[in-house]
Amino acid sequence: MAQWQIGDVKVTKIIEEDGPVPGNFVLPDANPEALAEIPWLSPNFVTEKGWLKMSIHALIIETQDLRIMVDTCVGNDKERTTKAWAMRSGPFLKDLSSAGFPRESIDYVICTHLHVDHVGWNTMLVDGEWLPTFPNARYLFGRKEWEAWQADPQEEEFGPVMQDSVTPIVTAGLADLVDSDHRVNSEVWFEPTYGHTAGHISVRISSGGEDAVITGDMTHHPCQLARPQWPCYADYDPEQAIQTRRDFYARYADKPVLVIGTHFAPPTAGYIVPDGDYYKLNI
Repeated sequence: MAQWQIGDVKVTKIIEEDGPVPGNFVLPDANPEALAEIPWLSPNFVTEKGWLKMSIHALIIETQDLRIMVDTCVGNDKERTTKAWAMRSGPFLKDLSSAGFPRESIDYVICTHLHVDHVGWNTMLVDGEWLPTFPNARYLFGRKEWEAWQADPQEEEFGPVMQDSVTPIVTAGLADLVDSDHRVNSEVWFEPTYGHTAGHISVRISSGGEDAVITGDMTHHPCQLARPQWPCYADYDPEQAIQTRRDFYARYADKPVLVIGTHFAPPTAGYIVPDGDYYKLNI
């Protein structure tokens, strides 16, 4: 179980699933030949045959008085257009509890955005009804993100994600629609990183003179540090997403800010450093 200490704050990674995937499943330009031109990706982030090593996981932020879950993965029992994510029956909640985080103990749930693999465990199926998985938590949704998905729920592309994983939280009265720079407390706040979705945010942590940022899908895979121009097939605004990546990398390069990837395979976190005209992850 991977953990990181940022001052007085601890971050713990809880995996739902991980493993290699063909690059074009996520990034159309990430073919084996192109990835081979980025030697520092091996062996941690790319397989010998040129597939991307990736992970779907939640990140639990523990401050002195709060437990905050960032993104809730794919979830169980849900109709999804991606076959591997449809009608899952995985042990995520058991793993979460075994790690010391029973679902009743979570104080906040932050969704960096409302894509299928970031909201799934917001709810669980109980007697045919979608109920909040974390009954004592406030769920923080970016207002800009919520409004965009209300206008276009994209069910044909992803499945009934809003119906089964987001709207039930609002109906239960557990959702707070917040600004894209919302501050949870003095140590945790949102950082706008638009482009992958209309209201995408990353999560900043600062405590005891130490700093970290959780990417969300602003960057899907470390290869994008070396190729920020590589879009994700699901980017809402590819040009904005590219510019957001360029700005993010320049902002944090050579800074003592730990970058924790929402889909990065182990070691999952590192520091951005310049690498010629681009960047790499120093682990």
